Order: sequence, then C-alpha cells, then structure tokens
Amino acid sequence: MAIVGAGVAGAACARALAQAGAELQVFDKSRGPGGRLATRRAEWVDDDGQPRVVSFDHGAPGFVSRDPALSDAVAAAWCDGALWRWSPRPAPARGRSGEAAAAPAALWVPGPDMPALCRRWIGALPLQAGTAVAGLQRGPGGWTLACAGGAPGAAGFDAVVLAIPPAQAAALLAPHRPDWAERARARPMLPTWTLMALTDAAGDVGPDGDDWDWAAPSAGPLARVVRNDLKPGRARRPGEAAWVAHATPDWSRDWLEATPQEVLPRMQHALAERLGRAPAWRHAVVHRWRYATLAPGPDGAPVDGDCLHDAALGLGVCGDAWGGGGVDAAWRSGRALAAALIEARPGSQARGRDPLPSLAPPR
Repeated sequence: MAIVGAGVAGAACARALAQAGAELQVFDKSRGPGGRLATRRAEWVDDDGQPRVVSFDHGAPGFVSRDPALSDAVAAAWCDGALWRWSPRPAPARGRSGEAAAAPAALWVPGPDMPALCRRWIGALPLQAGTAVAGLQRGPGGWTLACAGGAPGAAGFDAVVLAIPPAQAAALLAPHRPDWAERARARPMLPTWTLMALTDAAGDVGPDGDDWDWAAPSAGPLARVVRNDLKPGRARRPGEAAWVAHATPDWSRDWLEATPQEVLPRMQHALAERLGRAPAWRHAVVHRWRYATLAPGPDGAPVDGDCLHDAALGLGVCGDAWGGGGVDAAWRSGRALAAALIEARPGSQARGRDPLPSLAPPR
C-alpha cells in the first residue's frame, strides 16, 4: 500500500496497517513526517558574531487526546519520555478587549520536537520524503504514483491512502472518484500566517508575576501567541524569548497571496502591540500555512466524517478535515481508514470486530 502524507492521519494509518502486517511505502512532500506537528530550526548570528540555532513549533502548539485509542498511544509515548504535559500560563489582558479565550488547561507536547510523535509512529517504515505526488494511475498491476519535480514514481500498489489536505486530495481523486473530489472541495481549509521571532525577554510576565507563555487576543491580526522556549522540553536562554504568533484566519485570508516581506513587518508590529513594548528583534521570519484549520460548516460547526474508502478501487482518504479538525480528529480519521482497509483485505478475520491492535504497551 502507498500512503501519501506523513502527518498525524497518515502516520496513524501507517502504524495501524503495519501492525496488521501490511507492506507500506510512505510519501511526503516535506523533508520528514509531522505535518502540522511541525518544528522549524533557524540559524542566526549573535552580537558577538557567533552562529546560534533557535527552534520554533510553528504548527500546532500541542494537542489534547479525547479518543481512547489516542489516549493509549499518548500514554505509551509519555511512559517512554516522548511526550510532556504542558499547562500554559496566560498572559495579562491588554486593552479593553482583553483575551478572546482562556489558555487551555493542558496540552501534550512531543519531544524533542513536534514531529517526533509522527516519527515514532512511522518508525522504520520506508518513507520517501521531499516527494510530492502529482498523479495517480490505476492499471492491471495496481496503482502507479507519478511524482512532481522529476522524482521517480512508484508502481504496483494494491491500495493508495491520501492523507493530505482536501484541496490537494481533490486533484488526485478527480480522475478516479470525481464525487469524492467534489466532497473534498466542499471541506475548505482556512489559512494561517505564522510569525517565528526571537527577541529580548524584558518584562513579559503574567498576572502571577511569572513569565507567561500563552495569549489569545480578542482583537487585531493575531489569534494566538505562544512563548515557545517556555514549553516543556524546549531550550531556553536567559534574556531571550522565542515567540510563535499565529494570525487569525480572516487576516491570513486577506494577506494570503502577499509575500513574506510584506507580511513580516505587519506581524512584528502586531506582536509588539500584544507585548506592550518594542522588543529587540534578533531573528524573525514568517511561514504561510495555506491549509491550516478546517472551516466551520454552514451551522457554525465543523464538517464531520471519519474517512472515505472504496474497497473495489483500493483507494482511501483521511485527515482531520474528515474528522472535525485538529490532531485528535486526524488520528481518529487515519485509524478509521486503516480499519476499513484491513477489513477489506482478502481473507480478513476482522469483520464484526475491532481490527486494530492497541498502541499502548502490554500491561
């Protein structure tokens, strides 16, 4: 089987299929697994001319685990020291509008970086990173994947899993399941511009007098500000603050096609306003997530659904867009598709029961 996409959904699907004995090849256009469980490392030169490295968790800042199966996997990773529990400390309210929402009570944070959890789930499975799949063809010998940029393709797959954003999946689905392509286009994802900045750390304290690491402004361009170096398992240097600031979907949509050079100063200004001071900028870049979060449905609720699976074609689609949005939904969707693929295998004994093994360690 081929799995296109090595984010949470793809990694969860791959792990379950591998445990059931399937032979897999994983493809991802990025340099490694993780998807929006992402960490960016950047180099900069300090005042003494010394090269330095700083990291930013510029995708999801953390996640919650509501699904029992995900909770099992989280427990296993936590027991192995691969996850930390993070209780964000809220920033003091600024201005009349204050904060849009309270900081979450607790989030799980993978370590040593955010993609580590997906790397753990994929394990030693063959992963062809840096490869964007541009087309799918189905013939007597199974599925063939055409890769972009002159990368070699791959053939002979019994089944293909698409664990990528709906807009990207739609283009691959259209020749084979045009009805699915339409359903994918009906699940729009909202964009997010993200600022990654290293500044001085003067006076950024919360109501309890301690350093704060979470803010959710109720007005302005920013939806969320995280003090990245205060998260568990992240490096911290005295006198420095590593910030990750996510713009609101509306602001990001308005500036979607702007250049990073146009977006950077505007997001720096917004962060400075939230900090209530003019920080000393030591490093600052922006990143555009074109497909960041699932847009709400017409009634204001996320568009739900677990996954799509065509047993006759050997084709499936999963991702958080099919499960309601977020890491928890991506996990649930990937596992649901894995269960459907396992049940559809010739001679499967899984019909009528849960075909997936637990990811928790034996008790």
